Amino acid sequence: MNIPLQIQHLRELINPVCAAHGVDLVDARFAHDRGAVLRVLIERPGADPATGAGVTLADCQAVSRELSAVLDGDETNVPKGAYRLEVGSPGVERPLFRRADYERFVGREVKLQCQRPVHGRRRFSGRLSGFEEDQVVIEGEGEVFRVPHELVTKAHLVHRF
Repeated sequence: MNIPLQIQHLRELINPVCAAHGVDLVDARFAHDRGAVLRVLIERPGADPATGAGVTLADCQAVSRELSAVLDGDETNVPKGAYRLEVGSPGVERPLFRRADYERFVGREVKLQCQRPVHGRRRFSGRLSGFEEDQVVIEGEGEVFRVPHELVTKAHLVHRF
């Protein structure tokens, strides 16, 4: 997955703030939802999203406060004009982005979507078997699917209540 330089730089600014508060950066990206929004997802290192033992509201507030000050000091990499900063937890159906995410959640149920068909389909669900040679390996419907990571547009854990 190619990450725009602006987002890469923002992540470089955000990571130390997260580390100072004992949390990990899961993702940071701009969205448009009634105006520009910078969404930052954080989690406790090693926390299992299914247990709910993740970040607290106080964690989100502390990171948001400090991050706001850091971003205000770096006008070259934030959008021109007004934007909202949202800091939150990725939730029980945590999105998966990086190789480390896929490796961490091997054995868990996942869903993913591709930008174009792979094995004749764009959507996959099943048990995550691994991440090998830049491919996500999923077991589902009695088959094993190897999906190139660069084609994955959306992937997340599935939580059964």
